[in-house]
Amino acid sequence: MQVVILCGGQGTRIRDVSDDVPKPMIPIGGRPILWHIMKHCARHGFSDFVLCLGYKSWVIKRFFLDYHLAGADFSLRLGRPEALDLHGDWAAEDWNVTLAETGLDAMTGCRVKRVEKYITGDTFLLTYGDGVADVNLRRLLEFHQSHGRVGTVTAVQPPGRFGELELEGERVAEFSEKPLLARGRINGGFFVFHRTLFDRLRDEPALVFENEPMTELARDGELMAYRHDGFWHPMDSSRDYKFLNDLWAAGQAPWASWEAPPLRVAASRLPGSVPRALERSARGTLAAKR
Repeated sequence: MQVVILCGGQGTRIRDVSDDVPKPMIPIGGRPILWHIMKHCARHGFSDFVLCLGYKSWVIKRFFLDYHLAGADFSLRLGRPEALDLHGDWAAEDWNVTLAETGLDAMTGCRVKRVEKYITGDTFLLTYGDGVADVNLRRLLEFHQSHGRVGTVTAVQPPGRFGELELEGERVAEFSEKPLLARGRINGGFFVFHRTLFDRLRDEPALVFENEPMTELARDGELMAYRHDGFWHPMDSSRDYKFLNDLWAAGQAPWASWEAPPLRVAASRLPGSVPRALERSARGTLAAKR
């Protein structure tokens, strides 16, 4: 089953951390938050990804093009760039990754619509490239398959500045994006959809997925909520950046259920990857915890 990840936004609220990489490339423990999200998905058996790119898309493309070099020793001949020898064991994920250009200024609904051609099955997962959680994705999928509606959204209990879900049992009665006053659970950003969702989307750059499409799904009785009471946290500000990096450095990252070998070649030294300033900041956090 495929996982669609929204990676195209400009991340204006976190420009104080970085303004030269897209938000999904901001690091936790030296690796992009996008990598953490994908590792979490793969841990639950979902390793076929479709990335919806936009702002600074080449930075994300370069990361994956150079992925197998980042943790490997290698030899090359400058006169024969095709003659590249990798030495020893090197980290290689068994992932399939489709990197799709979905427009610089397109909103989330339009981005999802534009990757319809890459979705091969009847059901797919969808999430954002800027938040981590310890959601059990297998149970989320099982819940979705049990009710037969078009969509399932993970409902979390939050800090209250996000879109809110009003529930009647497990059915989503109302979907309100960023209400002035919070009343209950919010959109945790891990979704499962039947592909008929695409019939409700339009290839219009202004289409916001969390507004009209989700609101109509809820009002039509086609959106159900999977309650998640565990860890969930976005990367929206420098405070979030520090909090998530501190958890990782302390070995207390709830979303990290895998073994993460350290990169032997700093990601910031690769073309188009995380800048050195962010790497130094992450190292400072780790040193402080030590």
